Amino acid sequence: MTADSASSEHTPFHRTPEDLLAGVGRVRESPRDAGLLELVVVRPGKYRRTVLDTATLDPGLGVVGDTWIERGSSRTADGGPNPEAQVTVMNSRAVDLVALTRERWPLAGDQLYVDLDLSTENLPTGTILEVGDAQLEVTAAPHTGCAQFKERFGVEALRLTATPEGRLLRLRGINTRVVRGGDISTGDSVRVVRPDGTA
Repeated sequence: MTADSASSEHTPFHRTPEDLLAGVGRVRESPRDAGLLELVVVRPGKYRRTVLDTATLDPGLGVVGDTWIERGSSRTADGGPNPEAQVTVMNSRAVDLVALTRERWPLAGDQLYVDLDLSTENLPTGTILEVGDAQLEVTAAPHTGCAQFKERFGVEALRLTATPEGRLLRLRGINTRVVRGGDISTGDSVRVVRPDGTA
């Protein structure tokens, strides 16, 4: 299934600040130790999204079929892709709150959507996420909103992700890097392994 953001990102309706705040409580209730991979998306080209049932994570490529490897970054010395931001992960309850419908989730621009507590308290830098056969490491690279996010989901949604609480909960999502490649599928469990080795 593909999603063309150019044709579906514009909507006359965005959630009100009151509706957004009311929905944050559900995000806070996300599971802490083991969650669920609900959606996998690759970006095969600018403003293009493809939803996959199964994907491959690769330490050198990120999500195979995604254009991360082709994207430059101001955070790298050579301007190449940022290895600390190979795979972006967003809380499925958070994206559902701002997107209104599941069909619009891919417009957020992230690759993995998980029902899991992504907060800084629960997933400090160095935490490992085991998904399918693969492992992802949570990095310190910040993941913040952009002009496209504001256009698609509204200025109030963008503001919510930038509030102190929004940053602590990481409502905009997290950056990760692939430390062990492997196949992942929608419906896989997402298991948290903390930096001290506990699960």
